[in-house]
Amino acid sequence: MPDQPTQPKPAEKSKKPPAKKKSFFSSLTQLLPGQSSSSGSASKAGVSTQKYLKIKGIKDGVVELNDGSYRSIVMASSVNFALMSEDEQKSMVFGYQDFLNSLEFPIQIIVQSRILNIKAYLTKLGESEKMQENELLRMQIAEYREYIKQLVEMSNITTNHYYVVVPYMGAPKIGGMSVVERAKQMVAPAKEVKMEITNYDKAIQELNQRVTQVVGGLRGMGIRAAKLDTQETVELFYANYNPDLAGTEVLAELERLNIDTG
Repeated sequence: MPDQPTQPKPAEKSKKPPAKKKSFFSSLTQLLPGQSSSSGSASKAGVSTQKYLKIKGIKDGVVELNDGSYRSIVMASSVNFALMSEDEQKSMVFGYQDFLNSLEFPIQIIVQSRILNIKAYLTKLGESEKMQENELLRMQIAEYREYIKQLVEMSNITTNHYYVVVPYMGAPKIGGMSVVERAKQMVAPAKEVKMEITNYDKAIQELNQRVTQVVGGLRGMGIRAAKLDTQETVELFYANYNPDLAGTEVLAELERLNIDTG
């Protein structure tokens, strides 16, 4: 009897690996969620940009750089210097001078301009319009909402945000390698992990002291100041690397983005 044709075995379904968290770098250099490329691979622009990013991760609002140093970012309010009297201006200048002289570490002052985003305000007006039972008031709300929308789009209104970057340099580099990195080569892995935790805790403690000093100095000049948390720090970097998108889109919360910031 002729051999019966063998039935092909059904192909085994390959198990999909568990979804990985998107890295902090890919969130900065790629599009917003739902707008990424369909190929599933990182875009060329994102890959090339990542080579120039010096950020290793963000945890508890503290930015860790690739060189082992750390940064905390303080957001500060503005003052209208031009509307002050002559005595008030002198007091502000001398106060700023005393503030700088009191610091034993360098700081960086950043001014970031962003296009005014009133999307949430327009949404709130739209909800009020739907809930309004008076036809005349509903028409007035609709006209006002459209007027505000066109005004912001045509005028290209921007807002300025002021930040003070507080650094902690960490262990000094010797021959391209830090003292801690050299010590790691001479200790057991368990001790190495303990050393990393100790180094991080020391950096956090020193940064908190410096941030407290900076915030106190700014408040002494009548400037409101507060340290950014992780969410606010990520939004700051996102707006810096994606200025066009940041002007029209709001970055979702980190838990929803599933980003690994550590």
